[in-house]
Amino acid sequence: MLVKVNHRPMHRTFNSIFDELFNEFPVKFDSGLQTPAVNIHENENAYVMELNVPGRKKEDFQISLENGLLTVSFEKKEENNTENQKVIRREFSYQSFKRSFNLDKNIDTENIQAKYENGILALTLPKKEAAKPSKKEINIQ
Repeated sequence: MLVKVNHRPMHRTFNSIFDELFNEFPVKFDSGLQTPAVNIHENENAYVMELNVPGRKKEDFQISLENGLLTVSFEKKEENNTENQKVIRREFSYQSFKRSFNLDKNIDTENIQAKYENGILALTLPKKEAAKPSKKEINIQ
């Protein structure tokens, strides 16, 4: 379906508008909690989910999977190394977050991998063999 706004076509469907509204709702209206931005890419063999989480340590992340629900959470372990220093200004803050995603049945949950590098937590969600596109050539007789 094509939606027109001010007589200009808008290339979003009503479903995608509602999906964005409800998927973004916790990010925009949560009571002060910040959740990281996520990019999801698909290739032939897997989905790749990237969370933008700079300045953190990989030891502070927890990733769990239960009943098809993949949950990524972060909890900062407080370190007070201010014995010999006086803090004049503190603007860095690493708030805890928890973000969950429903996984499709075509995901091979036994082989999910995670890697944290350069501020990006990347999760590779491989597809099951049946879900991978197959190419077959048919001979003409």
